[in-house]
Amino acid sequence: MAEPLIVFYEAIVRREWTRLERGNTEAAWRNSRATFLSQVVGPHFEGICRDWAMSVEPEVFGELPGQVAAATVNDPRDKKQIQVDVAVLAPEETDRPRRILSLGEMKWDRTMTLGHVDRLRRARELLAAKGYDTSQTILACYSGAGFDENLLAVGTGPGQPRKQADSPMLVDLDTIYASIR
Repeated sequence: MAEPLIVFYEAIVRREWTRLERGNTEAAWRNSRATFLSQVVGPHFEGICRDWAMSVEPEVFGELPGQVAAATVNDPRDKKQIQVDVAVLAPEETDRPRRILSLGEMKWDRTMTLGHVDRLRRARELLAAKGYDTSQTILACYSGAGFDENLLAVGTGPGQPRKQADSPMLVDLDTIYASIR
């Protein structure tokens, strides 16, 4: 379901109906807060981040995106899957490997760290091994809660010159909502 109001009803209201009917709203909220953040706010923020990535100026990713979506990358070495919340792909070109403009992770309610960037680096490495062109891929962190000092020290904002060749792009709420105005 994509409509946040329906998602809210299904994830929270239906499960807490008895408490809500009895006026025990504080207990209902205490019992539902984590679910609300993970099943309602988080997915909605992911969608907003993907919409932002699809609508930015070409200088942010080096060109206009052809497709933006969520993705999962299998990691056979670590026997796990790496979730990519915002995968930005260049338009398809005949007889060329698909270029990945950006791989991004999103956290609504947690401060992002260099560990998030490390997971994106691993995803990029695995995608390159599968034949995708990741030579210009920008790693991006989208956060509703901010970035720790280590990540802030190496990251840059969208469209800004990179501090290092592999500096992650940091996208916060102000950046996303400034483009909506």
